[in-house]
Amino acid sequence: MSEPLLIAPVTHDLGAFQVRRVLPSPGRTMVGPFIFVDQFGPSQLKLGEAMDVRPHPHINLATVTWLFEGAIEHRDSIGSFATIRPGQVNLMTAGRGIVHSERSPAEDRATGPKLYGMQTWLALPDGQEEIDPAFESRQDLPLIEDTCATARVIMGSLWGATAPTTCHAETIYAEILLAPGGSIPIDPQADERAVMLVGGEARIGGMDLPLYTLAVLAPGEAMALTSDKGGRVMLLGGEAFATRRHVWWNFVSSRRDRIEQAKADWTEGRFPKVPGDEVEWIPIPERPLTRSAE
Repeated sequence: MSEPLLIAPVTHDLGAFQVRRVLPSPGRTMVGPFIFVDQFGPSQLKLGEAMDVRPHPHINLATVTWLFEGAIEHRDSIGSFATIRPGQVNLMTAGRGIVHSERSPAEDRATGPKLYGMQTWLALPDGQEEIDPAFESRQDLPLIEDTCATARVIMGSLWGATAPTTCHAETIYAEILLAPGGSIPIDPQADERAVMLVGGEARIGGMDLPLYTLAVLAPGEAMALTSDKGGRVMLLGGEAFATRRHVWWNFVSSRRDRIEQAKADWTEGRFPKVPGDEVEWIPIPERPLTRSAE
Protein backbone atom coordinates (compact mmCIF):
# COMPACT_ATOMS: atom_id res chain seq x y z
CA MET A 1 0.00 0.00 0.00
CA SER A 2 1.40 3.40 -1.00
CA GLU A 3 1.95 6.07 1.63
CA PRO A 4 -0.24 9.16 1.21
CA LEU A 5 1.40 12.44 0.18
CA LEU A 6 1.18 14.77 3.18
CA ILE A 7 0.73 18.51 2.62
CA ALA A 8 1.20 20.55 5.79
CA PRO A 9 -0.91 23.71 6.07
CA VAL A 10 0.37 27.26 5.83
CA THR A 11 -1.28 29.18 8.68
CA HIS A 12 -2.46 32.76 8.19
CA ASP A 13 -3.22 34.65 11.41
CA LEU A 14 -6.16 37.00 10.76
CA GLY A 15 -6.09 38.33 14.31
CA ALA A 16 -9.46 37.11 15.53
CA PHE A 17 -8.94 33.61 14.07
CA GLN A 18 -6.50 31.49 12.07
CA VAL A 19 -6.88 30.08 8.57
CA ARG A 20 -4.89 27.00 7.52
CA ARG A 21 -4.30 26.58 3.77
CA VAL A 22 -3.19 23.31 2.15
CA LEU A 23 -4.02 24.00 -1.50
CA PRO A 24 -2.58 25.34 -3.67
CA SER A 25 0.86 24.30 -2.39
CA PRO A 26 4.33 24.10 -3.98
CA GLY A 27 4.03 20.32 -4.28
CA ARG A 28 0.41 20.11 -5.42
CA THR A 29 -1.99 22.55 -7.05
CA MET A 30 -5.16 20.43 -7.24
CA VAL A 31 -6.86 17.28 -5.97
CA GLY A 32 -9.63 16.51 -8.45
CA PRO A 33 -11.35 19.84 -9.11
CA PHE A 34 -10.34 21.21 -5.68
CA ILE A 35 -7.78 23.97 -6.21
CA PHE A 36 -8.09 25.85 -2.93
CA VAL A 37 -8.63 24.30 0.50
CA ASP A 38 -8.80 26.39 3.68
CA GLN A 39 -9.72 25.24 7.17
CA PHE A 40 -10.52 27.73 9.94
CA GLY A 41 -11.21 27.45 13.68
CA PRO A 42 -12.46 26.26 16.02
CA SER A 43 -12.47 29.85 17.27
CA GLN A 44 -14.52 31.81 19.78
CA LEU A 45 -14.22 35.47 18.86
CA LYS A 46 -14.37 38.20 21.49
CA LEU A 47 -17.24 40.66 21.79
CA GLY A 48 -16.82 43.24 19.08
CA GLU A 49 -14.83 40.88 16.84
CA ALA A 50 -16.33 39.34 13.72
CA MET A 51 -15.63 37.85 10.32
CA ASP A 52 -15.84 40.73 7.86
CA VAL A 53 -14.63 39.66 4.42
CA ARG A 54 -15.42 42.69 2.26
CA PRO A 55 -16.73 42.31 -1.30
CA HIS A 56 -14.20 40.69 -3.63
CA PRO A 57 -14.34 39.08 -7.10
CA HIS A 58 -13.97 35.54 -8.48
CA ILE A 59 -13.81 34.05 -11.98
CA ASN A 60 -13.78 30.55 -13.51
CA LEU A 61 -14.38 28.69 -10.21
CA ALA A 62 -17.03 27.64 -7.71
CA THR A 63 -16.71 28.27 -3.97
CA VAL A 64 -18.00 25.76 -1.41
CA THR A 65 -18.57 26.82 2.20
CA TRP A 66 -19.14 24.18 4.89
CA LEU A 67 -19.41 24.98 8.60
CA PHE A 68 -19.04 22.77 11.68
CA GLU A 69 -19.94 25.63 14.03
CA GLY A 70 -21.01 29.26 13.73
CA ALA A 71 -22.72 31.22 10.97
CA ILE A 72 -21.70 33.40 8.01
CA GLU A 73 -23.85 35.81 6.02
CA HIS A 74 -23.26 35.52 2.26
CA ARG A 75 -24.19 38.25 -0.22
CA ASP A 76 -23.28 38.33 -3.90
CA SER A 77 -23.61 40.42 -7.02
CA ILE A 78 -26.42 38.34 -8.53
CA GLY A 79 -28.59 39.26 -5.54
CA SER A 80 -28.19 36.12 -3.42
CA PHE A 81 -28.37 36.35 0.36
CA ALA A 82 -27.97 33.37 2.69
CA THR A 83 -26.99 32.76 6.29
CA ILE A 84 -24.69 29.75 6.16
CA ARG A 85 -25.01 27.35 9.11
CA PRO A 86 -23.69 23.87 9.99
CA GLY A 87 -25.13 21.08 7.83
CA GLN A 88 -25.86 23.44 4.94
CA VAL A 89 -23.67 23.52 1.83
CA ASN A 90 -23.37 26.81 -0.01
CA LEU A 91 -22.13 26.59 -3.59
CA MET A 92 -21.38 29.83 -5.43
CA THR A 93 -20.46 29.42 -9.10
CA ALA A 94 -18.42 32.39 -10.28
CA GLY A 95 -18.21 31.45 -13.95
CA ARG A 96 -17.55 34.59 -16.01
CA GLY A 97 -17.47 36.68 -12.84
CA ILE A 98 -19.13 37.31 -9.48
CA VAL A 99 -18.49 39.46 -6.39
CA HIS A 100 -19.41 38.41 -2.86
CA SER A 101 -18.91 39.24 0.81
CA GLU A 102 -18.84 37.05 3.93
CA ARG A 103 -19.67 38.51 7.33
CA SER A 104 -20.72 37.39 10.80
CA PRO A 105 -24.46 37.87 11.46
CA ALA A 106 -25.46 40.75 13.74
CA GLU A 107 -26.91 38.41 16.38
CA ASP A 108 -23.59 36.54 16.67
CA ARG A 109 -21.60 39.76 17.09
CA ALA A 110 -23.50 40.50 20.27
CA THR A 111 -22.24 37.30 21.94
CA GLY A 112 -18.91 36.74 20.17
CA PRO A 113 -19.09 34.72 16.92
CA LYS A 114 -17.90 31.13 16.69
CA LEU A 115 -16.08 30.05 13.53
CA TYR A 116 -15.16 26.48 12.59
CA GLY A 117 -15.35 25.11 9.08
CA MET A 118 -14.02 24.77 5.54
CA GLN A 119 -13.76 27.07 2.54
CA THR A 120 -12.85 25.36 -0.73
CA TRP A 121 -12.73 26.35 -4.40
CA LEU A 122 -13.46 24.08 -7.32
CA ALA A 123 -11.95 24.86 -10.71
CA LEU A 124 -14.57 24.80 -13.46
CA PRO A 125 -13.85 22.28 -16.24
CA ASP A 126 -12.82 23.09 -19.80
CA GLY A 127 -15.71 24.59 -21.74
CA GLN A 128 -17.53 25.70 -18.56
CA GLU A 129 -15.18 28.31 -17.12
CA GLU A 130 -17.25 31.22 -18.45
CA ILE A 131 -20.75 29.96 -17.56
CA ASP A 132 -23.25 32.30 -15.92
CA PRO A 133 -22.74 32.94 -12.21
CA ALA A 134 -25.11 31.09 -9.86
CA PHE A 135 -25.71 30.35 -6.18
CA GLU A 136 -27.35 27.47 -4.34
CA SER A 137 -27.82 26.51 -0.71
CA ARG A 138 -28.83 22.96 0.26
CA GLN A 139 -29.59 21.07 3.45
CA ASP A 140 -31.08 17.91 1.91
CA LEU A 141 -27.78 16.04 1.99
CA PRO A 142 -27.52 12.25 2.43
CA LEU A 143 -26.34 10.98 5.82
CA ILE A 144 -24.62 7.59 5.89
CA GLU A 145 -24.79 5.95 9.33
CA ASP A 146 -22.98 2.94 10.75
CA THR A 147 -22.44 1.75 14.31
CA CYS A 148 -19.52 4.07 15.09
CA ALA A 149 -19.34 6.29 12.01
CA THR A 150 -21.49 8.79 10.14
CA ALA A 151 -20.77 10.58 6.88
CA ARG A 152 -22.56 13.54 5.33
CA VAL A 153 -22.26 13.51 1.53
CA ILE A 154 -21.85 17.17 0.53
CA MET A 155 -21.15 16.70 -3.18
CA GLY A 156 -21.08 13.76 -5.56
CA SER A 157 -21.75 10.05 -4.94
CA LEU A 158 -20.24 8.10 -2.03
CA TRP A 159 -21.21 4.90 -0.17
CA GLY A 160 -24.17 4.39 -2.51
CA ALA A 161 -25.70 7.83 -1.89
CA THR A 162 -25.71 10.93 -4.10
CA ALA A 163 -25.93 14.54 -2.92
CA PRO A 164 -28.25 16.82 -4.93
CA THR A 165 -25.63 19.59 -4.99
CA THR A 166 -24.63 20.73 -8.49
CA CYS A 167 -21.32 19.29 -9.72
CA HIS A 168 -19.72 20.94 -12.76
CA ALA A 169 -17.01 18.25 -12.82
CA GLU A 170 -17.00 14.81 -11.16
CA THR A 171 -16.60 15.69 -7.49
CA ILE A 172 -16.62 13.92 -4.13
CA TYR A 173 -16.86 15.83 -0.86
CA ALA A 174 -17.96 14.55 2.54
CA GLU A 175 -17.69 15.19 6.28
CA ILE A 176 -16.98 12.02 8.28
CA LEU A 177 -17.52 11.71 12.04
CA LEU A 178 -15.88 8.72 13.71
CA ALA A 179 -16.84 7.66 17.22
CA PRO A 180 -14.24 5.78 19.30
CA GLY A 181 -13.54 2.53 17.48
CA GLY A 182 -15.20 3.81 14.31
CA SER A 183 -14.22 2.82 10.77
CA ILE A 184 -15.42 3.68 7.26
CA PRO A 185 -14.14 2.55 3.84
CA ILE A 186 -12.72 5.09 1.39
CA ASP A 187 -13.68 3.84 -2.05
CA PRO A 188 -11.08 3.97 -4.87
CA GLN A 189 -13.35 5.04 -7.76
CA ALA A 190 -12.44 8.75 -7.94
CA ASP A 191 -9.38 9.75 -9.99
CA GLU A 192 -7.94 11.71 -7.07
CA ARG A 193 -8.78 11.67 -3.35
CA ALA A 194 -7.53 13.30 -0.18
CA VAL A 195 -8.52 13.38 3.49
CA MET A 196 -7.97 16.02 6.16
CA LEU A 197 -8.28 15.49 9.92
CA VAL A 198 -9.97 18.61 11.33
CA GLY A 199 -10.66 17.42 14.87
CA GLY A 200 -9.84 14.53 17.22
CA GLU A 201 -7.67 11.72 15.85
CA ALA A 202 -7.85 9.24 12.98
CA ARG A 203 -5.79 6.95 10.75
CA ILE A 204 -5.91 6.13 7.07
CA GLY A 205 -4.64 2.70 6.08
CA GLY A 206 -2.93 2.43 9.47
CA MET A 207 -1.08 5.78 9.19
CA ASP A 208 -1.85 8.46 11.78
CA LEU A 209 -3.28 11.61 10.22
CA PRO A 210 -1.63 14.83 11.42
CA LEU A 211 -4.18 17.47 12.41
CA TYR A 212 -5.08 19.97 9.64
CA THR A 213 -2.77 18.22 7.13
CA LEU A 214 -4.01 17.13 3.71
CA ALA A 215 -3.24 13.47 2.99
CA VAL A 216 -3.42 12.83 -0.78
CA LEU A 217 -4.21 9.15 -1.36
CA ALA A 218 -2.70 6.95 -4.05
CA PRO A 219 -5.09 6.41 -7.00
CA GLY A 220 -7.05 3.18 -7.17
CA GLU A 221 -6.36 1.89 -3.65
CA ALA A 222 -9.23 0.93 -1.36
CA MET A 223 -8.47 2.14 2.16
CA ALA A 224 -10.18 2.43 5.52
CA LEU A 225 -10.44 5.45 7.78
CA THR A 226 -10.36 4.48 11.46
CA SER A 227 -10.23 6.13 14.89
CA ASP A 228 -9.56 4.90 18.41
CA LYS A 229 -10.76 8.00 20.29
CA GLY A 230 -13.02 9.68 17.73
CA GLY A 231 -12.38 12.26 15.05
CA ARG A 232 -13.75 14.52 12.33
CA VAL A 233 -12.34 14.05 8.80
CA MET A 234 -13.06 15.72 5.45
CA LEU A 235 -12.88 13.62 2.27
CA LEU A 236 -12.46 15.45 -1.03
CA GLY A 237 -11.48 14.80 -4.65
CA GLY A 238 -12.88 13.85 -8.02
CA GLU A 239 -11.80 13.84 -11.64
CA ALA A 240 -8.25 14.80 -12.56
CA PHE A 241 -8.00 17.88 -14.81
CA ALA A 242 -5.96 17.44 -17.99
CA THR A 243 -5.56 21.21 -18.51
CA ARG A 244 -3.51 23.17 -16.03
CA ARG A 245 -5.22 25.83 -13.93
CA HIS A 246 -3.54 29.05 -12.81
CA VAL A 247 -4.36 30.78 -9.52
CA TRP A 248 -3.74 34.43 -8.67
CA TRP A 249 -5.46 35.97 -5.63
CA ASN A 250 -9.19 35.18 -6.03
CA PHE A 251 -8.96 34.28 -9.70
CA VAL A 252 -8.63 30.80 -11.25
CA SER A 253 -8.39 30.12 -14.98
CA SER A 254 -6.81 27.90 -17.61
CA ARG A 255 -5.63 31.14 -19.30
CA ARG A 256 -3.17 33.60 -17.84
CA ASP A 257 -4.57 36.40 -20.01
CA ARG A 258 -8.04 35.82 -18.52
CA ILE A 259 -6.62 36.40 -15.05
CA GLU A 260 -4.92 39.59 -16.25
CA GLN A 261 -8.25 40.75 -17.68
CA ALA A 262 -10.00 40.04 -14.35
CA LYS A 263 -7.33 42.02 -12.46
CA ALA A 264 -7.89 45.00 -14.75
CA ASP A 265 -11.69 44.67 -14.55
CA TRP A 266 -11.62 44.74 -10.74
CA THR A 267 -9.16 47.63 -10.56
CA GLU A 268 -11.21 49.68 -13.02
CA GLY A 269 -14.58 48.94 -11.40
CA ARG A 270 -16.10 46.82 -14.15
CA PHE A 271 -17.33 44.00 -11.87
CA PRO A 272 -20.91 44.36 -10.55
CA LYS A 273 -21.67 45.56 -7.01
CA VAL A 274 -23.08 43.44 -4.18
CA PRO A 275 -26.61 44.62 -3.29
CA GLY A 276 -26.68 45.54 0.40
CA ASP A 277 -22.87 45.69 0.65
CA GLU A 278 -21.86 48.31 -1.90
CA VAL A 279 -19.63 50.61 0.18
CA GLU A 280 -16.56 48.50 0.97
CA TRP A 281 -14.37 46.31 -1.21
CA ILE A 282 -10.99 44.56 -1.14
CA PRO A 283 -8.44 46.16 -3.48
CA ILE A 284 -6.10 44.16 -5.70
CA PRO A 285 -3.09 43.12 -3.57
CA GLU A 286 0.48 43.70 -4.69
CA ARG A 287 1.56 40.25 -3.47
CA PRO A 288 -1.43 37.93 -3.01
CA LEU A 289 -1.25 35.06 -0.53
CA THR A 290 -2.95 32.71 -3.00
CA ARG A 291 -0.86 31.84 -6.03
CA SER A 292 -0.18 28.60 -7.89
CA ALA A 293 3.41 27.43 -8.23
CA GLU A 294 4.94 28.72 -11.46
